[in-house]
Amino acid sequence: LEVLDDRHGNRSTMATSQLPVDNWHDAIGEPTVADAILDRLVHNAHRLTLDGESMRKTRSSLTATTETE
Repeated sequence: LEVLDDRHGNRSTMATSQLPVDNWHDAIGEPTVADAILDRLVHNAHRLTLDGESMRKTRSSLTATTETE
């Protein structure tokens, strides 16, 4: 929260998460802190929500299928 507060309105901040923003309140735990963080991050944000298969999953040699005759 302190980092976001210092940067808010002065600098750009990029945050990435595998957890949807709708679940951040539960993950942060403290409702007041969660509200403050989300106020600073979400309200003036450009959000990119990605869909599709995980790139790790599609490119991993551990999950690659081989053709058998």
